[in-house]
Amino acid sequence: MNQPPGPGPYDGPPQQPYGGQPQQPYGYPQQSPYPQQEPYGQPGYGQPGGYPGAAPGYPPQGYGYPPPGGPLPGMPPLASWGARVGAALLDGLFFLVPMGLLIAGYVQLAIKISKRWDDCDKLNIPRSDCPTPKAPGSSIALMIVGALLSLALGLWLCYREGKTGQTPGKRIVGIRLLREYDGSALGFGLAFGRRLLHFLDGICYIGYLWPLWDPKNQTFADKIVHTVVIKDQQ
Repeated sequence: MNQPPGPGPYDGPPQQPYGGQPQQPYGYPQQSPYPQQEPYGQPGYGQPGGYPGAAPGYPPQGYGYPPPGGPLPGMPPLASWGARVGAALLDGLFFLVPMGLLIAGYVQLAIKISKRWDDCDKLNIPRSDCPTPKAPGSSIALMIVGALLSLALGLWLCYREGKTGQTPGKRIVGIRLLREYDGSALGFGLAFGRRLLHFLDGICYIGYLWPLWDPKNQTFADKIVHTVVIKDQQ
């Protein structure tokens, strides 16, 4: 008579697959042993609550990448060309004092040179041989102070425009400079670079006139750094 087989060697508790999750039968959806994560970029760009760097008064949702040509979806109304010119003229008033100092210094130097030429003419000395007078100390001081004030004002305007999107002129007129794709402020570096790129707009003034027929009201500098000027929503 055959005897039932005795117990085999003890192999320990049942083995679990790597990760500690029970093995699912074939055909059932497999569950990941790792916790579920939100999709990349949530929340943030293009989501309710706005872009983290969005300027005050901007729409609560970013408007994403623009379609080719035409205004961007969800973007506030674009600033008119006249409003931009008015803001630039108001900002230019800040430079009246430093420019006045520079002009005063040059005038003093020109007057002294003119007097020296008059003296040479009386002595029948050709102007090419007439010794050049030294610039007065007051003239040099006025030009240095004027140049430093102009530089400081220019950097201050870049700082204000980069941080808030508004210079004093833009604030008075009610317009704001922002990034084209997400509506955030530029930051000082980009605002400074944009001002340097205005030399392209100044070539025959074509770039400054370009917003008159451009669908996004952009100058050449705006297109290079991807910025737009909008009506302030505050």
